[in-house]
Amino acid sequence: MSSFLFRHATCATAATAGAARALSTTAPRSVARITMVGHLADTPDPQIAGTEENPKEYIRYAVASNSGSKDNRQPSWFLVTDSVIDGPRKDFLLNLQKGTLVYVEGDASIKPYTDASGHTRHGLSIVQRNIEVLKRPSLPEQGE
Repeated sequence: MSSFLFRHATCATAATAGAARALSTTAPRSVARITMVGHLADTPDPQIAGTEENPKEYIRYAVASNSGSKDNRQPSWFLVTDSVIDGPRKDFLLNLQKGTLVYVEGDASIKPYTDASGHTRHGLSIVQRNIEVLKRPSLPEQGE
């Protein structure tokens, strides 16, 4: 194959790939993903945001993950939000107990907020994509 034909074929393939993207219905965007394993700090809490005419329900929970050696463990706390879809998914999340070991995948972003003293701070926001229970907490013994 001559170099002219090779360049022409390569350009045609690239143009076709670009044309396919141009017909896509979604805009290209960068995504920051986070994966964590940790314990639920408390039972997930249902929240409502938005306006009175258009309320949006979501569930928020915190996951604690430890790092460091056994003698010097340092917890990191992650606040996770999940948009609620009524049904089994909502029931599943609301029935998780404090101390449950979970595997969470989510989209991460840094968002500004104003603290109680009026200073602008930045926090890591995680929107859950997937959650799996790895281990449920043991129940206290009955009969005491």
